[in-house]
Amino acid sequence: MTYHVAVIGAGICGCCIAQQLAQYRLSVCIIEKENDVSCGASKANSGIIHAGYDPKPGTLAARFNREGAALYPELARSLSFDYCQTGSLVLAFTPQQLHVLHELYERGRANGVPSLELLSAASACAREPNIAKNITGALYAPTAAVISPYQAVWAVAEHAVQNGAELRLGTRVLGISRTENAFCITTGRGVIEARYIVNAAGLYADVINDMAGARRFVIRPRRGEYAVFDSSCDGLVRSVIFQAPGPMGKGVLVAPTVDGNILAGPNAFDGGDKTDTDTTCTGQRSVFDAAKRSVPALNEKDIITSFAGNRAIPYLYDSKTQTETQLHDFIIEEDEAVPRFITVAGIASPGLTAAPAIARYVVQLLERTGLPLIPTDKYIPQRRGIPSFKKANDAQRRKLIAQDPRYARICCRCELITEAEIAAAINSTVGARDLDGIKRRVRSGMGRCQGGFCTPRAAEILARKLHTDLSAVTKRADNSFILDSPTRILDTGAGS
Repeated sequence: MTYHVAVIGAGICGCCIAQQLAQYRLSVCIIEKENDVSCGASKANSGIIHAGYDPKPGTLAARFNREGAALYPELARSLSFDYCQTGSLVLAFTPQQLHVLHELYERGRANGVPSLELLSAASACAREPNIAKNITGALYAPTAAVISPYQAVWAVAEHAVQNGAELRLGTRVLGISRTENAFCITTGRGVIEARYIVNAAGLYADVINDMAGARRFVIRPRRGEYAVFDSSCDGLVRSVIFQAPGPMGKGVLVAPTVDGNILAGPNAFDGGDKTDTDTTCTGQRSVFDAAKRSVPALNEKDIITSFAGNRAIPYLYDSKTQTETQLHDFIIEEDEAVPRFITVAGIASPGLTAAPAIARYVVQLLERTGLPLIPTDKYIPQRRGIPSFKKANDAQRRKLIAQDPRYARICCRCELITEAEIAAAINSTVGARDLDGIKRRVRSGMGRCQGGFCTPRAAEILARKLHTDLSAVTKRADNSFILDSPTRILDTGAGS
């Protein structure tokens, strides 16, 4: 068959685009090289819904930041993923940085960000008692929020599939050619034909553009490390705490998460490989020291895990001079040389915030290029999530157990994740197929012991649900087996 639209990339942008297209009488295919959704930049980021004072006025980033932030509350409600409006503070530590805050304030007003306030040091400390007392002032943005990014991508992807989109995981794009009426996308699992292509391939969007003969640009990774603090730190800060930004971005933040942890990061390192998501001793030290400058009460002993992610920084390539110039904006366009090929690239921060608005814009671009948009009468407007035992009150817990006795069996002590939730994560429309997939959906293994207690139980449930041997269970697909025989569990590093 020939699909109307093939979306390459199952991160937040690709999944939001497919979810928007699923409202119409269209055949839509999402192509993803990894074995799950949200395995790239959408997995490892700050999870912040930015208010919108940072992007330069007049840019696509500024427009879609504001529009996307406004869409998230209803999107989270209808698709059942966690969203918490926390507000944010940008701290100044010097008189010079106060000037930066005034610039951000004026930029935010130009971008249409509501209710921004410049606070005195005393007012900021009254709002957040645990921030540093040596600040000179702060910028307050009440509309900032936090989400779980991988939970959101899963919800959006699942909603798209429930409404007819086809998700092809483990399908790497190897080449793109054109016929008179369609694109032929050669993958490791055969050829996929589509009339339109949306390139939302994140860090590899430049590679996909080159395959199609579209406008050339280069994506360079900017690696950022994070530290996650134990849930015992919950309440240390209620708002997202930034420092005045520098040349490499917004700098190290300290933020509450929707799950009750505290998150610190990221730092910024350019020049590495797109696949490099290692953490380092020096990187973790720089994150903690910077975070402690904002929130002195942070204790290094409360760090339970760390991770790193890469941001997709776009550079335009000049073939005449053979030089690259960083583009401080998104690339969202129908290619001039390749009709019906839509590029969605360079979606660095505030990309997570902007994604729902980007998706609406891309659908408009597709309509302008000739794609007929006829609403379907089969559209399911809402998605039901997995009820959380941890977040339920006593009465709700009793009701859950009465409906499904597996809610009475705790598999993850740290996060109070039950067998019922793990089974639901595996059985869902876009279900988990490895231990990390379960972790991203229901947080089994994300607590203080980092899977030391629940890994064997989650593995047993996964093997049973997938009708496979326990020795075939993997941590993150490929060859990351947790057993080297059917009877001996390997040391996964849990709790280290």
